[in-house]
Amino acid sequence: MMRSLYSGVSGLKNHQIRMDVIGHNVSNVNTHGYKAERVNFMDLISQEIAGASEPKENIGGINPQQVGLGALVASIDKIMTQGSLQTTGKNTDVAISGEGFFVIRDGNKEFYTRAGFFNIDRDGYYVHPGTGLRVQGWNSRTDDKGNSYVNSSATVEDIKIPLYQKKPAKATTEVVYESNLNQAVQIVPPDATAEQIKDFIEGPPDQRRGHATTINVYDPEGNKRELRLELWKTGENRWTGRANLENATQVSVNVVGASNIDTAVSGNDRFELGFSSDGRLVSVSDGADTVNDGKLAIQLSYRIAGNPEAQNITLNMGESGEVKGVTQYASSFTTRAKEQDGFPMGYLEAFSIDNTGTIVGTYSNGVKEPLAKIALATFTNPAGLTKEGETKFAFSMNSGNPNIGEAGVAGRGKINAGLLEMSNVDLSDQFTDMIVTQRGFQANSRTITTTDQMIQEVLGLKR
Repeated sequence: MMRSLYSGVSGLKNHQIRMDVIGHNVSNVNTHGYKAERVNFMDLISQEIAGASEPKENIGGINPQQVGLGALVASIDKIMTQGSLQTTGKNTDVAISGEGFFVIRDGNKEFYTRAGFFNIDRDGYYVHPGTGLRVQGWNSRTDDKGNSYVNSSATVEDIKIPLYQKKPAKATTEVVYESNLNQAVQIVPPDATAEQIKDFIEGPPDQRRGHATTINVYDPEGNKRELRLELWKTGENRWTGRANLENATQVSVNVVGASNIDTAVSGNDRFELGFSSDGRLVSVSDGADTVNDGKLAIQLSYRIAGNPEAQNITLNMGESGEVKGVTQYASSFTTRAKEQDGFPMGYLEAFSIDNTGTIVGTYSNGVKEPLAKIALATFTNPAGLTKEGETKFAFSMNSGNPNIGEAGVAGRGKINAGLLEMSNVDLSDQFTDMIVTQRGFQANSRTITTTDQMIQEVLGLKR
């Protein structure tokens, strides 16, 4: 009888633990990133009254006789399934679609969370506002050419988003040209004057023998200057060009990649383009050197007041023998400057986060560049992580080591900005479990009271 008493006690304790877990789940039904838990029971050791015996020739075998001593908690499992995503519209909120955890740090202590309701603190750090822990990732670096990049193979660090910081001006170093020179126009005579050439370029469409295109470029101080390129036909499959840069002195051109660049004539502002019979660009020349292989480009050199150093801009005309860049077909003039890489000084005004976790900054000068990238961590056994409260998890001996890297790579999920992951608690399941748990607790209490009545009967035998 004492066995049944203690079995009932173990049942009460276990169902109380199960009720505690259910209550915890229900209380966190609206906690972002919360993962529900469940309790699993298993029977306790059984006392053997009689052992088993094997079959004989004239008698069968006998099974063992055992009396169980109650139940115990086998495990409290974390249910790591995906929670539904809720739209918030706040650009600092992020949610993971798939596997992985955000990495947050307190000094040397590293924690992991699915709750991405992050914010920016006074110093520009990207933080978990409930705890102040800083989100981990990789901040951008600047290469020798002034371009920003993120090295995700480096060690993770505190992400910083420097709103309203200055972006220094960048001088234009390359201008890319595209499209077509009309092959059908007439050739400009070699003795044509500058005024005549101007008329051929800017005159009525039916009289044009050339074309001009302009684009705004920037000097090292961020001043905008108009770069004008004029092109006119000087022979079959041959065009002459002239470059002019607004408010600049000592403007000259020479071809890039020439075997003897020193033969370029100082102050020469003209160059020549050569085309094949099928309209493909095949050569560029500055009158002293010619390049007819690979990238065909012209280097424009100039000087500006107050800066003793010569500035250079590469005018990229295309690839030799390729139908891209500048071409020559019997079609309308469409040659234009496609793009240039300079910009004036600006301020970081806004940012956005893409599904790889890259934080892209938008500056007041129109420049967009990566500021940082959010890191994600995966584990072989995420259910083995230790709960640390405040929606944080910590590494344990059975979770496996964190595998930290970019979102969307090596099994890590994608990052969704402006969304938050809801709790994966299902209230219908929890309330059903609550009823079952209540009945289990009730039944075990009956075991105790019934055993008590039986003991009372035994004590009454003495009368």
